[in-house]
Amino acid sequence: MARQQTVVMWFEELGSDDVPRVGGKNASLGEMIRALKDEGVRGPDGFATTAEAYRIFLEANALTERIQTQFDQLRNDGDRSLEKVGRTIRQLFRRATFPEEIAAAIRQAYRDLSRRYQTEEVDVAVRSSATAEDLPEASFAGQQETFLHISGEGALLDACRRCLASLFTDRAISYRKGHG
Repeated sequence: MARQQTVVMWFEELGSDDVPRVGGKNASLGEMIRALKDEGVRGPDGFATTAEAYRIFLEANALTERIQTQFDQLRNDGDRSLEKVGRTIRQLFRRATFPEEIAAAIRQAYRDLSRRYQTEEVDVAVRSSATAEDLPEASFAGQQETFLHISGEGALLDACRRCLASLFTDRAISYRKGHG
């Protein structure tokens, strides 16, 4: 039996209670868009992929254990350098594929967004919004890549995959390790 999940949410649906589902940036953007709408100001339309989509992506590509193996090699007396571990993990993400349920949801949301802007392929920005990004004791701001002027379904899926890979830059890995 297929599990029920939400893998894409529109900004206009999001609020501060959604940080665990879509991360701090997306939840804040949703709050801002809703507040501006109440004042008669139109904010940017868009959508977020959810933490559930990320978990499904990891599971479908059997990445969790492979990532852990890389981290274990980094921890075990420096068997591998931070640079090699980070590069290997990012390659795992770049070679992975979105399960069809996620790819289809992203493609459909992109088509819907393009229709909202009355264009065939709207340009979008793809950026991370991690659920543990801006904690009182740690901030991961600026550690992941942002991709601008992405146009087309294939380019969007590729940018999403590269954005996920950027969760494992050398800087981000080192920062996480330093903060336990």
